[in-house]
This record gives sequence, structure tokens and C-alpha cells, in this order.
Amino acid sequence: MDRGGVLLWLVETGNPPCNLLIVSGEYPDAFHSSRFTAQDLMLYGSQGIFIPLNDLIDEYAPNLKKLLDKHPEIKSGLTMPDGNIYSFPLIYDPEFASVLAARKLWISKGFVEALGIDSIETLDDFYAYLKGVKENDPNGNGMADEIPILVSNDSYLFDTLRGAFGLGNRGMAHQHVDVDPKTGELRFIPTSEEYKAFLQYLNKLYKEGLITQDMYTLSSAEITARARDGLLGAMITTNPRTGYGVEGYVGAPALEGPYGDKLYTYVNSPLVSVGAFVITDKNPHPEATVRWIDHFYSDEGARLFFMGVEGITYTTLEDGSVDYTDLIYNNPNGMSFTEAVSTYVPYRNGDYPAIVKEAYFKGSEGQPDSIAATVPLEPYFPEVIWPPFSFTEAEMDIMSSIGADIDSYVKEMRAAFLTGNASLDDWDRYVSTLERMGIKQYMKAYQAAYERYLNQ
Repeated sequence: MDRGGVLLWLVETGNPPCNLLIVSGEYPDAFHSSRFTAQDLMLYGSQGIFIPLNDLIDEYAPNLKKLLDKHPEIKSGLTMPDGNIYSFPLIYDPEFASVLAARKLWISKGFVEALGIDSIETLDDFYAYLKGVKENDPNGNGMADEIPILVSNDSYLFDTLRGAFGLGNRGMAHQHVDVDPKTGELRFIPTSEEYKAFLQYLNKLYKEGLITQDMYTLSSAEITARARDGLLGAMITTNPRTGYGVEGYVGAPALEGPYGDKLYTYVNSPLVSVGAFVITDKNPHPEATVRWIDHFYSDEGARLFFMGVEGITYTTLEDGSVDYTDLIYNNPNGMSFTEAVSTYVPYRNGDYPAIVKEAYFKGSEGQPDSIAATVPLEPYFPEVIWPPFSFTEAEMDIMSSIGADIDSYVKEMRAAFLTGNASLDDWDRYVSTLERMGIKQYMKAYQAAYERYLNQ
């Protein structure tokens, strides 16, 4: 690839993995779409293998710098505990709401009409709708074959509905921690009373057969088959049409919960992948490399990255929008859409260094029905959405040991409480177990990382 005097050789680094290349000492000038974690960046940055980019971004990356200046929360999330930026990230445009809230709750328009329901605005309304789907034969075939809601695991349910209990009020990057609105302090979500009430609600749905009873064992093929049967009252997915080829579903609004909360918190941070592109100490031309990669954070660069070359892979329509040509949609060599995009357009799935903009992203989140489904949710997004925090080595030791154990236990007990295999009468024992596992140390590390984030 040749642009602006920069000749780029792309080398496959998937095998061996990037980390093994670094250990061998035989690593390239830069890694593209590398998926380095914040811990990787800190490790190899402290060793001098990844070079600091702060000054280079200021001088040679006007597009990324403009984004970081406009959205300081992205810059804070990109800055490591030592104060350095070591990478170019994958960024979702903060104005592209549908990609930030990718997965949504979709409800069958036909079933709503058949049941004579005017609107679904609260958790109680949603329960009544699911109950109606199960008991009142909305597809009219005389059989009790409807599935109220199809989910493939409990995490989608939690992430989609927890905002109705005021939980997750800083977005999706932090599953177990948000801010307690009563105190303004960090809150460990899985021991809160609101979380307990949420579990009680979900247990009621499960106990009454309103949630997929075999959700923990469903295969992808089984999920797709059930989705295509036309029996679903609701599903949680990016887009039913593009994902399963089914029509007739509309996005549900943010639902109000028992305490008056009405948030939609299944919202990702614009800072999606912190370590998408790094420059190593072997690079003799870091300034030119920075100028080249920065292009993909511009409007022109985003269009090139996601759409390709005008007149070949895309065309400009009368309204000024762009769309792929038949080389992509109806490839003469018989390639599928995905194969054609991968062959002719720089964009591929993965953690690439670029900005995802609504005008040029043609995936499920960029489809008109996905965008329309996001419009009623957006007013109920959290006011503040945290990016992932970066932890020091000592803090990371806590997160990878105590934190990992806590995460496993929380998920195990979440499933047990939801299905009734554990009783919520044992809630105090559950909380005590988590306290013994080290919640105080966990939250202390979180507090330190949070304070750094606020001050960077």
C-alpha cells in the first residue's frame, strides 16, 4: 500500500501471535490490528519496545488529536498509568449511537397487535406481554408453540434490562462497577439491593417459562433455527433481519423499573480497543508511520477504509450517501458479501485502528432499522460512559487473581439465582462469600484506577 510517500508491507502476524514475535526479538516496525491489551501496552512500553506516541500524535496526527481533544474521556482511557499513550485505538464515533448500543431488545410487531397491546413502557408491561405471548396464541395457529423471549445466555438479559433498576449507569465497559447515585461513590453492583431485586424479577420470568429454559446449552444453529420459525415474541440481538433473516420486529424502548429508573445502559464506550496499532523501537520512520495511520481517523480515511475506492467498490448516490457497487453486493466471481468486502475493501472484522462512522459502516448497526431502533433509546443512555480503565502492575495482579475469582462466582450465582437453583433467601451468605473473596481489595484497585482516569 502506497500513500503519501509511505510504502507499507503487510505481514501476517496471526501465527505466531504478536507476543511470541516480541519475545523472539524478530518483530516488525509496527503491529496493525494487533489487539494488544492495556497490560501489554504497559509491559512492552516500559521495556521500550513500544514507543510513546504523545508528542508524535500532537505533531503528526491531527485527526486523532482532534478526536482526543473533543472527547477527553477517550484520551483518558488511552493513557496508561505512566502517563504515556502507546497505541492508536479502534474508536466508535460518539455520534454513531446505533453502534454504541449495538444489541437491543426487539419485539414482534405482529404479536403486539394480535394481543391488543397499546405500548410496552415498563418492566411490568414487558412481563404482561411475555405472559400474553405464552398463553394467548398470538400467531393464531391453535398451538401453544410461541417462545416469549429467546436468549442464548443470561448476560444479554442482564445487560439489556439492568438499566431499569438503575444499574450499569456508566456503560458496558465495567460489568460489576458503576456509581451509586445516592452517594456518588463507586458501587459494586452484584451486592446491591437493586441487583437483588433484578434477580427476583428475572427469576419470576424464568420460573413462569417466559425465558428460554435451555438458554445455557443452546447452540448457534439452534438459536438461528428458532429465530427463523416465526415463533418469537422477543429477542436480544443486533438486528433480527440481518442476523436471522426475519422481518416484523421493532426495537423496544427503554423500560422503567420498580424504583422509577429508566436507563438504557447496554452502551459501549467509544474507545473500543485500546491496542489496535503500535509502533515499535525498530521503526526508523515513526513520524511517517504516524501520519499514515492518522489518515484513517479522518472522514476521507474512514470512507477509504470501510468503502474502498469510488467507482470500483462504492458509488456516491444522489443524496450524497455512499453504497457498495455490484462488485461487493453481486460479485461476478461468486463471492459472498463478506468475502468480497474482505477481498476488495481494507475493512475487516477485528480490532483495527480507525473510526467507525455511520456514513460509511454498512454492518448490522448501520442499517436503517437498527438506527431507527436506537432513536428512542438514546435519550436514556447514561450521561457518562466510562472507557476501560488501565491498571498498574500491582492493581492488575489483584484484577487477574481476586477479580477473576469474583467474576466467576458472580456469574455462577447469577445463573443459580435466575434459574432457582439457589434461593435468594441465601442472599446474605452470597454477599458474605464475596466479602471473604476480597471485594475490598478489588474495589480499592478500582478506586485507584478511577481516580487516575478522572485526573488524566
